[in-house]
Amino acid sequence: MLSAAVVRLRLRVLRRHLRLRGRRRSRRRSRRGDGEEEEGGREPVLLVSGMGGSVLHARRRSNPKFDLRVWVRILLANVEFKKYLWSLYNPDTGYVEPLDDDVEIVVPEHDHGLYAIDILDPSWFVEILHLSMVYHFHDMIDMLLDCGYKKGTTLFGYGYDFRQSNRIDKVMVGLRAKLETAYKASGGKKVNIISHSMGGLLVSCFMSMNHNIFAKYVNKWICIACPFQGAPGCINDSLLTGLQFVYGFESFFFVSRWVMHQLLVECPSIYEMLPNPKFKWKEAPIVQVWRKNPEKDGMTELVMYEATDCVSLFEEALRNNELKYNGKTIALPFNMSVFKWATETRRILDNAELPDTVSFYNIYGTSYETPYDVCYGSESSPIGDLSEVCHTMVLNFIN
Repeated sequence: MLSAAVVRLRLRVLRRHLRLRGRRRSRRRSRRGDGEEEEGGREPVLLVSGMGGSVLHARRRSNPKFDLRVWVRILLANVEFKKYLWSLYNPDTGYVEPLDDDVEIVVPEHDHGLYAIDILDPSWFVEILHLSMVYHFHDMIDMLLDCGYKKGTTLFGYGYDFRQSNRIDKVMVGLRAKLETAYKASGGKKVNIISHSMGGLLVSCFMSMNHNIFAKYVNKWICIACPFQGAPGCINDSLLTGLQFVYGFESFFFVSRWVMHQLLVECPSIYEMLPNPKFKWKEAPIVQVWRKNPEKDGMTELVMYEATDCVSLFEEALRNNELKYNGKTIALPFNMSVFKWATETRRILDNAELPDTVSFYNIYGTSYETPYDVCYGSESSPIGDLSEVCHTMVLNFIN
């Protein structure tokens, strides 16, 4: 859940490392007179995206020809997002389902899974203006190709519907199939996984639930900025006010914070990134709210909620939350069914164990602070009813 600039900086560091490694190999081959390295000698790489890092298409069951990219898109972003991606959680199945029963959301599989995680809006408009804010794994894919990896043989991508739970059957089955494909295509070489952000939680769920399969197919696992214990500041604020991927002038062309919020309230993947209540935090993350206390003649006071136990805050703040869709009003309070599902996901994550045969690398930054605590309102402009929080921009992130 880090800024695009931070992620790009880390990718450049990894890119430099792999290029130097490739040059050393090249020099060794030249000294031996071997010529180019044979394709069968390279270990395959599988790239796994994070939250919001996969292209999503909407298809209509009633019209097989209908296929529309609804995430990410720069033009008409809000309109298509609300029409096709707003959804509700089904506690009977554990899946998030579109409000329109005729719609299904799919991840395109083109280019061996790489298309969906490369440039998230591959339209001509983005290409002409070179809007790097939607260039997700693009630089890394180019870097790996420069190093000699080949799509479909030693380079693969895994995009998925990031609205869904990180442990849902469809996602787990899809990741297993991708690992098997990479393993076989490379001639039986174990796979090196590179996962970003929430993709690390997805891989961790798979490792916990399919330990032997993970050990069979995986050689190395590299995580970039993965919120293994949750992302307190970012996720608490996402459930209360939404999530903004783009800032400044560009934000006028993108999905608005509030439109995104109405999706996230029903997303198991967001609840699964709430701070881990069992983790031994050096300082427990908190949510601060400057409030008027009606029992004290409206006197302003600072109320603090431990971020690992914010259910009461979420329930009160979201109790009146609703959206309008096709003329209907749909209530969207804090979803306890999703929260219970996410609690089980946290148990699965806590029980994950790395196989002895797999090497693990965790890449994270120290130059930029990660949002930790959040504060709403101020002493001079306090919050009245807690439902006002949902329509308030966070005053500040406290690192």
